[in-house]
Amino acid sequence: MLHIVVCIKQVPDSREIRIDPKTNTLIRQGVPSIVNFYDLHGLEEALRIKDEHGAKVTVVTMGPPPAEKSLKECVSLGADEGVLVTDRGFAGADTLATSYVLAKAIEKIEQQWGTVDMIFCGKQTLDGDTGQVGPGIACRLDTEQLTYVSGVERVDPVARKVTVKRLLEDGVEVVETSMPVLITALKELNKVRRASLPGMIRAARYKPIVWTTADFPDLDRSRIGLKGSPTIVSKTWVPEVKKVEGVKIEGDTAEAIAEQLAAKLWETELPERFGWSS
Repeated sequence: MLHIVVCIKQVPDSREIRIDPKTNTLIRQGVPSIVNFYDLHGLEEALRIKDEHGAKVTVVTMGPPPAEKSLKECVSLGADEGVLVTDRGFAGADTLATSYVLAKAIEKIEQQWGTVDMIFCGKQTLDGDTGQVGPGIACRLDTEQLTYVSGVERVDPVARKVTVKRLLEDGVEVVETSMPVLITALKELNKVRRASLPGMIRAARYKPIVWTTADFPDLDRSRIGLKGSPTIVSKTWVPEVKKVEGVKIEGDTAEAIAEQLAAKLWETELPERFGWSS
């Protein structure tokens, strides 16, 4: 049976995020937390593979104790186990330190429940938006990686092959690779299911597994938390809102409106933009 690990992150709900006008930093107080949007698509694909081929799905996250709520949500959707990696020593981690800790957690998951065949991550998080953690985990585990995946075409557990579609800037690429493999999910990958009543009941009773620094005897303390995070934010700011003026064009027919629009563009925008003389 396949073993699939899904990495998730609890993030502030982007619809509720506000900026402190004095410090230009996020106001997190009173902002609800949700499972990162892209990570849910990774979980959904893992559950679809489980439905089709049979698999054990383990969800892992690094974060503060309240992140248990996000793990429970994943269990309500169909995940088998949830692992919370939490400790004050992990606080302040950037993507480099985060990928190190999550890679260690996946190695420990393998020791506990057997070989990990597939790993799913979202392509990026809503709060960090870097897209670095998934590839960082793959590099540390020395596993194949398929990023920006918009479709899983075929999973062959016997041949241990995976075929996917990758959405690139200049088109779509179809790629086949061998397991173990890490996949970063796009929103185009699937539509996330709703939790079933039995799933919600199980999640309400479920207690996630919690690991701290004490559970990782070989952990390099210089590579976690603030000590292991070379990223420095030198400046943050809120983009200025630019006022844009518009002109309403009216007419009895589409042709009349189009003629007025063309005349307006010729009078103003086009000569100025291209240096033409009117």
